Amino acid sequence: MSQVNTAWRTFSAAPHRMMFLAGAVQGLAVIAWWLIELIGRYTSAWLPPIWAIPATWAHGFLMIYGFFPFFIFGFLMTVYPSWMNGTKVPPRRYVPAFLLLACGVLLFYLGLLAGKGLLIVALVLMLAGWGIAFHALLDVLITARHPDKLHPRITSVALGMGWLGLLAYLLWLVTGNALFAVFSLKAGVWFLLLPIFFTVGHRMIPFFSSRVLDNYQIVRPTGALGVMLVCAYGHGMLEILGWNAWLWLFDLPLLAQAMYLSGHWQLRRSFEVRLLAVLHVGFAWVSIALALYAVQSLALLAGVSMLGFAPLHALTIGMFGSMVLGMASRVTLGHSGAELDADSATWVLFWGFQLAALARIGGDLPLAGAAAGHFYLLAAVVWLACFVPWFVKYAPKYWRPRSDGQPG
Repeated sequence: MSQVNTAWRTFSAAPHRMMFLAGAVQGLAVIAWWLIELIGRYTSAWLPPIWAIPATWAHGFLMIYGFFPFFIFGFLMTVYPSWMNGTKVPPRRYVPAFLLLACGVLLFYLGLLAGKGLLIVALVLMLAGWGIAFHALLDVLITARHPDKLHPRITSVALGMGWLGLLAYLLWLVTGNALFAVFSLKAGVWFLLLPIFFTVGHRMIPFFSSRVLDNYQIVRPTGALGVMLVCAYGHGMLEILGWNAWLWLFDLPLLAQAMYLSGHWQLRRSFEVRLLAVLHVGFAWVSIALALYAVQSLALLAGVSMLGFAPLHALTIGMFGSMVLGMASRVTLGHSGAELDADSATWVLFWGFQLAALARIGGDLPLAGAAAGHFYLLAAVVWLACFVPWFVKYAPKYWRPRSDGQPG
């Protein structure tokens, strides 16, 4: 019993340990479940399983609200106190949040087989867990006396929008009105994830770069965040309204802003330090995604439908996924007492992960044709081929004591 208690105390000693482990498990579970669906669709191995809700909408939900938020909450609970010289988030806040979110996600999987009743319970638990975690971060934000709270204010608003997105998904399950589901999935990408990942990149990438690159000048224009917010919310609203032919009005300005930042943050120089390069490459994906969105939107304006979900996956797998891998690796190494260095294994896994993004994008390019399903399968297989070794390498650090004997 003492060993169990010791293991629990170590595991619950810091919010990133609990949240990151749940996120790492989800990185395997979400894609493994999706691969089961894809094999049923595109091969003769078995028939597509019958789920309680459309598989595509379940996949979107699990990625947006069941995978990324664990890493987001673990990261923000770690950095909010340091960003604002505030008080640390106590275990009485992050432990219940973790348990409710994790149990909610588990019940969601069971509900896909058992029916909407269990899915509704899962959403209620996730809403409660999200609310507790959100309140804990707001408490740090409100009570800290720091002159610069711009970045945490933006990420906090985004988390509030995420809670509303979860609520909208619950309302879809209860009422059957598909508009709620559409809002939930679109808001999850454009009102929750993009503002958070862009803002975190704006805050951390120049800072990390200045610590390891010689003669590095930090470029962090606050106006870039304003452009991002206007364009992200504008794009999201147009998608919700179905006015996709006009998305380029918001995508092109944000594309220009993102390319400006990548250039002035010195993307090419970042390859001098691998652990830094993964963040720069992850952020560079937003420019690729926005370029694809702009091409797709302008094509629609001309009456041509093309690219499918390629722009979306350039954003979600390319940017969000790569930055999660980079930030989670960095935080895990730093808070386990290990050296802040992306070794050869991590470096290879990161580039393998880029292949997963390219494979998924390739499936929606015009040249894919009838082979599109094979690209989708390849993307899922490559994701797992990279994420399994990453899990084996990093996950044990969440329940083991720090190697340097320090707390947390």
